[in-house]
Order: sequence, then C-alpha cells, then structure tokens
Amino acid sequence: MPRRVAAITGASSGFGLLTSVSLLKEGMTVIALVRNTERAAMLVKAAAGWEDNLILHKLDVTDAADISSFQSLLEKIGEIDLLVNNAGFAAGGFCEDVSVDEYREQFETNFFGLISITQIVLPFMRQQRSGKILNISSISGLTGFPGLSPYVASKHAVEGYSECLRLEMKPYGVQVALIEPGSYRTSIWSRGRKMAAKSGKDSPYSEYMKKVEREMEVSAKDHGDPQEVADLITALANQHTISKLRHPAGKGIRQMLWAKKLLPWKIWEHMFLSRLR
Repeated sequence: MPRRVAAITGASSGFGLLTSVSLLKEGMTVIALVRNTERAAMLVKAAAGWEDNLILHKLDVTDAADISSFQSLLEKIGEIDLLVNNAGFAAGGFCEDVSVDEYREQFETNFFGLISITQIVLPFMRQQRSGKILNISSISGLTGFPGLSPYVASKHAVEGYSECLRLEMKPYGVQVALIEPGSYRTSIWSRGRKMAAKSGKDSPYSEYMKKVEREMEVSAKDHGDPQEVADLITALANQHTISKLRHPAGKGIRQMLWAKKLLPWKIWEHMFLSRLR
C-alpha cells in the first residue's frame, strides 16, 4: 500500500508535535511545517525511530516565500492525504485597548494563514477526489471570553470558513472537520500568548484583566493532556468517513456548549461573569 502523506502546520510544539508523532506511528509520511526550524529539536527527538518518514520544512503561514516553498514541495511529492491546520497564537487585551493592527496580526496567522495553506492543498485533493482537512479551532470559536477578543474572533472566523469549505468540497470527495479543544497544557497560553500593547497597568481595564488572569490561573490545574487532542486527530485521519463537522474536546466542554445553547443569554451571562468576581 502507498504511504499516506500528511502536512501539519505549527508542528514544533503542542498539538502539532504530538499529532506529528502519532501519525508517524500510524505509518504516514509527515511533512512537519515549523516557523522556526531551530525550535524543532523536540519534535525530531520525539520522532526518533520514524525519522525516515519525517519531512521537516520551514513554514511561516504569513510569509509568501515560505508558502510558495511549501507549494513547490507538494508539487514534487505529487499528493497529499491530510492537512492539519494547527499553527496559531493567542492575542489578548480588552476591546478598547487592542489596536486594529493587533487584530490584523492575529487574523494574519490564525485565519488568513490557514486559508493560504488550505488553498495550496485543495487542487491536489480535488484532483485526487480524496483527502481530509482538519482545522484546529477552539472552544473560543463557539463562545466569547473577556480579554481575548482577537483570539476569539479569529477562531469564530475559522468556524465559518470551515463550514463553507466542508459544503464546497464534499462533492469532490474532500472531507473537512473542526477540532474544538478546551483548555489543554500547551504553550499557547504562555509562549504562544501575546497581549495588546495597551493592556498594562495604565489600562482602564487593568483590574478586570487581573480577575480574568486569576480565573485562568485557577483553571490551569484542570487543563487536559494534549495527547487527547492528538489522538482525536489521528482517529479522524484514520476514519473512512468523517460524519460530523465539529469535534469538541476537553473536560466539561460538551456540557458547557449545551448550557450555552439551552440557557437564556441573561442566565448564561450571569453564570459566566460570576466566576470573575
């Protein structure tokens, strides 16, 4: 049997690293796309024993030259069976404090970067009449959170784009799904988090932000093992048919989504904000 080919953005850490290793163990050739190859040492170490099937390739999803280089690589390989759009970071700050340029920077990576890479693989998958595209969204793509509007808005955009993409590509045999993790132990809330320039102590929202930060610190102890998400991605990669578009993941996430769907907004809002007092 020919070896399946997968490409994963943001593969140097977190979900991307773990998914790369899991797919290698499944016998796939993995194109690990990383913004900084110097930070890929952990991935290379974790892939020991399967390194012959690992292709490490530099890709900043906002860089036109890197995107063109990835396209050239795919043209040489000639096929792709799976794309995992995982690259991203979390920008924070209260809406008044976040500049429009900071919103644009968030969207360039989390949304437009995802689109750019997806458009590279679509012609291959359409001509093959097969392939899977798994977009890593977030629970933040389904519900708001104070102090994180750039990240939340970008993930809401990913949700809408992915829904359209699934409807467009299904007649061509290409399957699209969303992975919607809750809070997991990854670097997105540390090294991968970027606060707005005006979000310091001089911000009129500084006290409110402290409450948000405290809530995030308290909840950190319940963050899940990111291998759960890697296992979910691997399971979907191996499924013949992905029947559902959305795949929430994480402790209490499904219950929270049902509560938001069923409760009147007034009650939901009160329950949510009461945690920040």
